[in-house]
Formats: sequence, C-alpha cells, structure tokens
Amino acid sequence: MNRYPLWKYAILLAALLVGLIYTLPNLFGEAPAVQVSSGRATLKIDGNVATRVEQVLTQAGLKADFVQFEGTSVKARFADTDAQIKAKDAIGKALNPDPADPSYIVALNLLSRSPHWLASLHALPMSLGLDLRGGVHFLMQVDMKSALTKKAEALTGDVRLMLRDKNLRHAGIVRDGNAVVVRFRDRETLTAARQLLEDELRDLQWTEIPDGTDIKLSGVLKPDASRRVQEAAVKQNITTLHNRVNELGVSEPVIQQQGIDRVVVQLPGVQDTAKAKDIIGRTATLEVRMVDESTEAAAAAGGSGPVPFGTERYTERNGVALILKRQVILTGENLTDAQAGFDGQTHEPSVNLTLDAKGSRIFKDVTRDNIGKRMAILLFEKGKGEIVTAPVIRAEIGGGRVQISGRMTTVEAADTSLLLRSGSLAAPMDIIEERTIGPSLGADNISKGFNSVLYGFAAIAVFMCIYYMLFGIISTLALAFNLLLLVSVLSMLQASLTLPGMAAIALTLGMAIDANVLINERVREELRSGASPQAAIHNGYERAFTTILDSNVTTLIAGLSLLAFGSGPVRGFAVVHCLGILTSMFSAVVFSRGLVNIWYGRQKKLKGVSIGQVWKPAADVGMKT
Repeated sequence: MNRYPLWKYAILLAALLVGLIYTLPNLFGEAPAVQVSSGRATLKIDGNVATRVEQVLTQAGLKADFVQFEGTSVKARFADTDAQIKAKDAIGKALNPDPADPSYIVALNLLSRSPHWLASLHALPMSLGLDLRGGVHFLMQVDMKSALTKKAEALTGDVRLMLRDKNLRHAGIVRDGNAVVVRFRDRETLTAARQLLEDELRDLQWTEIPDGTDIKLSGVLKPDASRRVQEAAVKQNITTLHNRVNELGVSEPVIQQQGIDRVVVQLPGVQDTAKAKDIIGRTATLEVRMVDESTEAAAAAGGSGPVPFGTERYTERNGVALILKRQVILTGENLTDAQAGFDGQTHEPSVNLTLDAKGSRIFKDVTRDNIGKRMAILLFEKGKGEIVTAPVIRAEIGGGRVQISGRMTTVEAADTSLLLRSGSLAAPMDIIEERTIGPSLGADNISKGFNSVLYGFAAIAVFMCIYYMLFGIISTLALAFNLLLLVSVLSMLQASLTLPGMAAIALTLGMAIDANVLINERVREELRSGASPQAAIHNGYERAFTTILDSNVTTLIAGLSLLAFGSGPVRGFAVVHCLGILTSMFSAVVFSRGLVNIWYGRQKKLKGVSIGQVWKPAADVGMKT
C-alpha cells in the first residue's frame, strides 16, 4: 500500500543529485577577476583574445585559475586581489599600446570560486541583483513624440521624392505634427497621387481635406504602424544601451523595457554614477564616404607614402588600411533601417539598408557615377571612426534600398546590421530616476536576507520535530529538499536574486511546510477514526492532496498576476514565489511520501506511527507517540 516503485525513487534520487550540483556553486563565493571586452563597436572578441591574455599572464609571471572566452568577453580568475591588479595592468598595456585610443576594455570583476568541472556542467551561481551587490540604477523614459516626429519627417521626404519621380505636381508638402500634408490644385492630380501613395506607403491613412480652392491630402500613421514605430524605438534604444554598457565591463547588466516607453538600466558593481551616465548618454554616428583608389592612396595605405590631401586613413575590421575621401556622402540620419538577409542571386548573406528620401536621391546619384569603385561605411564613436564594410558598387542603386554583400557570414551580416541600426538612439531618453547602492549595503542585505531564511527554517524545524515527532523530521527534510530545489532551479535559469527574491524564499518556507501540516493532520484524523496506521498514511496523503493542490493553484494564480503586471522588484518577488510553489508541491507530496514509504512501507504489521499526540474519544485505544 505504502510503497513506491523503483522508478519513482530513481526520479527522487536524480532530483536530489541535480539539486546538489546546481546549488553548490552558490556556496563557494566570488573571486577577483579581470574581464576583457571590446572597446569598439566594430571589434569582436573571440578565442584568439583568450590565447593572447594567457600569453601576457605567462610573460608577466602571473598564474590565473583559468582564462576563458565566454559570450562577448574574456575572463581570467585569480586567487587574490594583488594578482588581479597586476594582471589588469599587464593585460591593459599589452592589448592597448596607445592608452589614448584603447581597443579593449580591461576591467576588474568578480567570478564564482566554484570548481571548473561545475562550470563545465553549466552549474553557475545565481547572479546578485543591484540591492545585494551594489551598483547604479537608472529609470529612463523614451521620448515617443520625438520618435513619431522623426518618422513623420522621413515620410514627408519619401512623399516628396515619390511625387517628383512620377512627375505629379503639387502645391506644397509640409509636416503638420505627425501628419504629412500635401496640397493639390486639381482633382485629377490628387486622385493619381493618392493612388500612388496608398500603394507605396501602406502605413499611412490618407484623407482629403478641402481648403478653399485647393485640396489637401493628409496622411497619418495607422495605429498599428504608430505602435510599431514606438516599439522599434524602444528596442533600438535598448540595443544601443547594451552596446554602450559593455564599455563599463559590467558582467551582469540588466537593461529591460518597463511599460510602454520606459527602460530600466541596472549596473551591478558600478559605483561611478558620472561615468555610467557618460557611457549611457554617448552618441555614435554613421558616415558613408568614397574610397580613394589612386596610386598615391595605395602607397599611403601600405605605409610607404603620405596620405594625399583631402583624404584620411582608416582601418577595416580585418586590420587592412584604406584611404577615404573627407567628403561625407551620407550620414546615419539618412538611414531608417538595416536588416540581415540573403542576396537574391548568389544566396550569400547580406545586409539590407533602407534610406530616407534625401538619402535615396543622393545614393542613386553617387552609385550611378561611381560604378566599379569602393564605398566605405564608417561608424564613429567618441571621435574615433572605423570601417564597418567597404563594398564595391556594382550598379546604380535607387529606390532607397541598398544591399551590402560579399565575403560575409550569416553572423557577420547580423552583427553589421545591428551596428548600423544601433549606432545612435532612435529617440531621446531622459533619466527620470537614479539610485546608487554601495557594496557594503549590498553585503548587509545579503547577511540579513540569509539570516532571515536560516532562522525561519530553524524555527519551523524545531516546531515540526516537537509537534509531529518523526513525521516532523520527515517534513523538515522535505522542506530542506524544497529549498535545495528552489535554489538549483534559480541557478539553472540564471535568475537575478534580489532582496524581494530572498523575501519570497522565506515566504516559500512557510507555504511549503503548510502542505506537510495538512498531510500530518489528515493522517491524525484517519488514526482518530480508527484506521490502521498503514491505511491512515495512505488516506492522509491521498485526501490531503486535493486541498494542497487547490490552495497552491490559487496562490500560483496570484503569483502569475504579479509576474505579468508587475515590474522591477515585484517581478523578482513573483519569479521566486511561483517557482517556490512548484517545488514545494513536489517536495511536500512526492518527496516526503517517499521518505515515509521507506521508513514505514515495508512493515507489514505496523502497530503505530510517530506523529505526535493523537487525541481519541475511546480511552482504551492506545497509540504510540
């Protein structure tokens, strides 16, 4: 009756083993480390940088616990802070020969002390939130009106170019707020223009407005298109902020959308608010220039001659130098979109650019006059320019659609389109909230949060063991198993643990033990009604399950509501709360039942159970306590 099949015990054992493995990294603490990341948008970090870092450390006589390439940075962990400081200086001098123009960002950081074999299993500790680790917090608001105005200005230029190409005469085109207004003097021209604009600009809703002897055609963004413009502005700003935050060397930045027009930026471990503001508010611009392919320019690119007058020297991503003319053909203001794709003829990866009306006209003229020549696209950051790509012009390009292809992988095409899209903010952003949390306060929060969980667990354990005796011990073990599972799941998900999250863990302990209390009391009721000990155990678990399920489902609904509609600390609480409900259901019902079955299940003639004092109406019936 009270026996589990072997496969259920195997599942419990596997869950216990997984819980131990993925909880262990949280017990080792953090060690000083050095993080190397890209200091330029066009410079990518790869495994070769990790090899260079190892060579630099060897030459400097420094020993690192390990050097690894992970994501977009290289990290080296050390035993103490002295080695960390020396390593930072050595790596910085080797990778950045010119301190005034650094190519790499060498920053101090902290890494988990957990053994490398745990990391190889992707067993990583939970990242600590801002309130536990310290750092800076910004709440930024995107100026949606500026995003819509910018889109309207671009559409105004597009309308002017379309009507000019089709030779449709108008009496003036202006932007009125977020609307594009075109004035006509005759009905025939208006009808032809409206047909053209409705076919080409499907995002605009066109309406006729009488105006004396003239007729005005007004185009306003449809609600869906307006919403897409605003969503795209927020996403582009978030991408741009991610690129800029990399310069701070923050290992676990949090940059996420909050509501419709707000972005939360949390930088754990950063204490210099002024520097963080400077990086976040940084601007980047795009420029398109022609490549000088003269004999003098070729000699200058090879380093055997001076740079010709009216040109400048820049380098491509592969380090090859090019001589570019100073004249700027287009800027990033003329670029409205950049997406990765594939060439329709060669099926090679490509980058598809979309230009506004002014840019389309200029680009068409330039490509017509320079077929067979190279044109470079540069990205400027902090006054330093680098060549993103320098393709050869194969044919005249009109219509505002530009395709860059050749010698690119799919990943490079996606990266290039990202750089071109996120060179600057799509709309202005204002900092409406700013907080700084010191590391000492974060350490104090960790200590208090840990103590609250520890003391709460100890108090519950003492009460359960005294009141329910052996069943109380089993309930305490189930509670410990629940805590183990919860921490391991949070570690596997790489969730960011915050102070509200620690409060949710403490709350989960009380909610989890509630299920065991229901089970134990149900077993007592069965014993009072005269059921045999084995039947009381079986019926207690079976009949208490429905009540446990109902109570946890209703609580889970509330937690999911907090997760769906909350933000910031509320979401951090909700994540731990919802996961805690799921793990408590498993530990209280399945794990504790397994322990009870191991202890009592094989006793065929069980005379009593150790579940504390059981009051019975019949005085002549005894029960072991």
